[in-house]
Parts: sequence; structure tokens; C-alpha cells
Amino acid sequence: MNTTHLSTAAAPAIDLEGITRRFRGTGGDSVLAVNGIDLTVEPGEVVAFLGPNGAGKTTTLDIVLGLGAPDSGRVRVFGRDPREAARAGRIAAVMQTGGLLDDFTVAETVHTIAALHGRGAADMDEVMRRADIADLGDRKVSLCSGGEQQRLKFALALLPDPDLIVLDEPTAGMDVESRRTFWAAMRADAQRGRTVVFATHYLEEADAFADRIVMIAHGEVVADGSTAEIRARSSRRIVSAVLDDDVLPDLLRVFPDLQVIERRGGRLYLSLADSDVLARHLLTHTAARDVEIAAHNLEDAFVALTGDAS
Repeated sequence: MNTTHLSTAAAPAIDLEGITRRFRGTGGDSVLAVNGIDLTVEPGEVVAFLGPNGAGKTTTLDIVLGLGAPDSGRVRVFGRDPREAARAGRIAAVMQTGGLLDDFTVAETVHTIAALHGRGAADMDEVMRRADIADLGDRKVSLCSGGEQQRLKFALALLPDPDLIVLDEPTAGMDVESRRTFWAAMRADAQRGRTVVFATHYLEEADAFADRIVMIAHGEVVADGSTAEIRARSSRRIVSAVLDDDVLPDLLRVFPDLQVIERRGGRLYLSLADSDVLARHLLTHTAARDVEIAAHNLEDAFVALTGDAS
């Protein structure tokens, strides 16, 4: 397959300007799913969308794919309307559910989609190899595991040789080994220069695979940057210690802005703007033991920036 055109376009891979999208809620009220998102993704970037359920991730990706139109704002994919980009084969998707026929074999599925794109046997063999399903050709789709079906969708997405692949929760429901195999295939393809945008609930996937993380909450972008930059946006450090429950009310009186993160394994995790002051107080005014100060990890930043503690 020809990949010489990858990442050569002057226009951004994705360019969103002030997009909004409303839906009718169950009670008949209007629900604002996407609230004025501005976002630019350059060719060759690998970008993760992170956010709690209902944050607007999937709605935003549907707009990028041309599966839905924004109520307001402007959306371009490589300088084109998303549907034009899709018809030109510049964009493809791996969705979380649907899109496969259970009675077809893996090879029959790939052959059918290859024919739609004018691809031959050599192209079929290549995408099946890159998706690590070359040995599954005779297996019916209905007998494939969830991970195998996702890798099949990845092979189908490669057939038009797109410049941009969009993945919506691509490893949901996979076991650890299936997720590892899927991302190995995705990583190898991204190294060819293809633009990859994926939504995921797995923070470790975003941390390990993405060059850039976009956090979305309540239909808005609340953070956008590298993993280190996202952690820095939530700059408070965590102070933890082993101490008795009856100490906490006194701490809250002394430090009204104290945040109680959680109690786990007999250890209390706390956060204050000045972590040194908090640690000093614990050591000198309480019977706290094993006091530790640690920087936020990506999960801490996710909770702090999106307000999702689930």
C-alpha cells in the first residue's frame, strides 16, 4: 500500500472552531453535549481524548468523522468537510461496537471492504499482517474474541490507506494481552507518520501511547498538552500519612482549604496548596507516622481537571 502521502498536507489534520452540539434529553430538555470546542491536530500527531462518561468525547469524534454535524462552529479535516475527507479515503475509524457481519469469515470481511476501495490481494494480506490477524482468515467473525474483532476493524480502517485514523474506546472489553497486541499494531502504524486520534478510559494507554492528551469535561476542553504538562496543570502534591481518624477534624479546622483525597490501607491522602506546611504540621502537631509527599500522577490530574472521581 502506498503511504507516501502521509503527513504531507499543509492543512491541519483536524481543525475545530467553536463547535457546539445539543441533544434532546430523556425529559425533553436540551442537553449541551459539546460546548464551543476549539481544537487543532497537526498531521502526524498521536492524540488521546480523555474524559468521564458523557463528557462529549464520542460526540466530538462523530463530528470529526462526519457522522454528525455541529449545531454551530466550523470543522475541517485536512482542509475539507469531514464527509468529503472520508469519501476521499483520508480518514477512517475503529469504533467500539458494530460494523461487522457475524456470518462472514475474517478474510471474507476484509475482501468485501477491500473491493469497495479497489484494493487487491496484496493489500489485503498487508493489512491483515499489520493488524496481526493473518492467521484468522478462515475464522467466522462471530467466533472471534473482542480483541480479535477490534484488530479486524483496524485492518479494515487501513484499507483506504487513510492519513487519519480515529479510534473510539478501541480496547474496551479487551483483556490485558489483547490490549497489548492491539497497541503494538497501532504503534507500528503510527510510526509510519499516520495521524492517530483515540478516545480511551485507560489512563495508562494515553500515557504510554499518545504524544498529546486532550482532556474533555462537560463538553469543553479542560486541558491540552503532553502528559507532563497535564500533570503540571494540577500542581498540588499529595501528602499521605498513617494517622488516626479523630485527627482529621482538627486538620480541617487548621487548614480550611485542605482536600481529603482518600483513605486507603490505613493511610490518609491529603492535598493542600503548600504541601510542605501540611507535612510539617503533621510531623510536629500530630501523631502521624510515615509521612510522604508525592507528585500527582496522571490519574490525580484527571480527577482534578475533569471532576470525575468514579
